[in-house]
Amino acid sequence: MPHDFMPGLAGVPAAKSAISDVDGTRGILEYRGIRVEELCQHSSFLETSYLLLFGRLPNATELTQWVNDVTHHRRIKFRIVDLLKVMPEHGHPMDALQAAVAALGMFYPGRNVKDVENNYWSAVRLIAKLPTIVAAWARLRRGDEYIPPRDDLPFADNFLYMLTENTPHPLWSEVFDDCLILHAEHTMNASTFAGMVTASTLADPYTMVASSIGALKGPLHGGANEEVVMMLREIGTPAQAKPAVEARLQGKNKLMGFGHRVYKVKDPRATVLQELCMRLFNVCGTSPLYEVAVAVEQLAGERLKDKGIYPNVDFYSGIIYDKMGIEVDLFTPLFAMARVSGWLAHWLEQLRENKLYRPDQIYSGEHNRQYVPIDRR
Repeated sequence: MPHDFMPGLAGVPAAKSAISDVDGTRGILEYRGIRVEELCQHSSFLETSYLLLFGRLPNATELTQWVNDVTHHRRIKFRIVDLLKVMPEHGHPMDALQAAVAALGMFYPGRNVKDVENNYWSAVRLIAKLPTIVAAWARLRRGDEYIPPRDDLPFADNFLYMLTENTPHPLWSEVFDDCLILHAEHTMNASTFAGMVTASTLADPYTMVASSIGALKGPLHGGANEEVVMMLREIGTPAQAKPAVEARLQGKNKLMGFGHRVYKVKDPRATVLQELCMRLFNVCGTSPLYEVAVAVEQLAGERLKDKGIYPNVDFYSGIIYDKMGIEVDLFTPLFAMARVSGWLAHWLEQLRENKLYRPDQIYSGEHNRQYVPIDRR
């Protein structure tokens, strides 16, 4: 039967979902109907995660229980730590994270995805343990000791503490928590779809999340925030922004952190992140990368606005992490720490009426070829 071929499945609906929605022409992103700007202003990452997973904001009792459950499942098995220790220290943190998450499933079997209670605890463990894995790897690869989580610290504070062994400035924690909210979910993106394909086989949630991490790693998806910082460092100064932008555009090279498959205006997450930059800089001093970024955005805006190409979520997020002293190759794992909430929300939603993903293809090869014996080739 004839098919319309859409490369990359562009514009092809793959599911019905009530989790998040994007209005690309007006620059609106909503989680369960609530705009992300409002969540950043009033909510926390863990409360937002509850909203994504269960479809509503928790009451005070539910939120307290949810936060306690996550808080008391942050620790990781010593064998997971041992696994991280034997990995090549020069390896990418996303590879270490993917391997460790896949291994988690061996310690917490969750093969019966029809078990509602087990699914709840799987979600708790994944949200709780990913930050511990990321922080542990960041230290172990440098030869430093893994720092266990502290139950007395909130989610964002605890991660920054495990990373540095110092209790963070309250503003750092607030800004970092908002960054996690902004990265928690974004409709049917590549990593979410990869996870849903895996989940449709009724694989356990640890395998599903490991699949999503693999897709997120690529520079056309989550890995772009690393590329942005490297680009800004290469440009060096605001004065060099114009020739650098011109050279990239004339050479038909991608301007990292610009453009989005959905947004035709500035990504609302980029707007919030730019505001977070200013909050951070007002207390901690500015960043030379930010000055370069502002110059690049202005110049690119003049050249690309007619094409509907504007900064996306990756353009300013890395500047914030860089200012906090976080290494560039950890930026994408930070993305995964947040996005796991969205992946799990789609997993739980899909399980209600699961159907195995089995796309078709358009065959473009030959027919009726004959086998040629090796002595006649």
